[in-house]
Amino acid sequence: MKKVLISTEDLGKTYHMGEISVEALRDATLEIYEGEFVVILGPSGSGKSTLLNIIGGMDTPTMGKVLFKGQQLNDFDDNALTRHRRENIGFIFQFYNLLPNLTARENVELVTDMSSDPLDVIEVLDKVGLKDRADHFPSQMSGGEQQRVAVARAVAKNPEMLLCDEPTGALDNATGRVVLRVLKEINESLGKTVVVITHNAVIAEMANRVLYLSNGRIANIRVIENPIDPERIEW
Repeated sequence: MKKVLISTEDLGKTYHMGEISVEALRDATLEIYEGEFVVILGPSGSGKSTLLNIIGGMDTPTMGKVLFKGQQLNDFDDNALTRHRRENIGFIFQFYNLLPNLTARENVELVTDMSSDPLDVIEVLDKVGLKDRADHFPSQMSGGEQQRVAVARAVAKNPEMLLCDEPTGALDNATGRVVLRVLKEINESLGKTVVVITHNAVIAEMANRVLYLSNGRIANIRVIENPIDPERIEW
């Protein structure tokens, strides 16, 4: 039986800007299982980033529930949410957010110093193909290499789940495939749950399941019987 890692029930999020209210999410109910590779697919403004931020503990819902291994995140105070993010979630964003005055190794060590059960930094850099670049600064790396450092940084603290917000959005086709292949390798070799949000439909074909988001609602869920190799992705 698959074990549910995180689930939501009737999730809703409304943002208030003066007299204007924007309903970013509505009635979003889902389950994500341990060891799964999930793509959340939808156009700009469909609520993808809002959903990712809520399940990652960076934002709170207006209504509904979020449960991580059966624990309701809604009940967590700020300190508990901080611990949850630090121990259980690895974040990967479209832009790399590396510190320019630190080497690749030092950027990754920033998170391992705060982790209770970190992985070996050099071994993780080796897994993303950057062992030989460990002592290089971001300015000495390509965009794809910097994104792989960001992946290594997220993985090295040994979280339960990686949440990726348009991880190939700033990359060209060939470089994006390299990053997606690294994410797939992390998912398969380390058993990490990986959730990728994207507007790019072809990326969805490498997932185990695809959740389609439209106007803040989960419009459809599709199981991919034979996920494609990231090398075959073209966009």
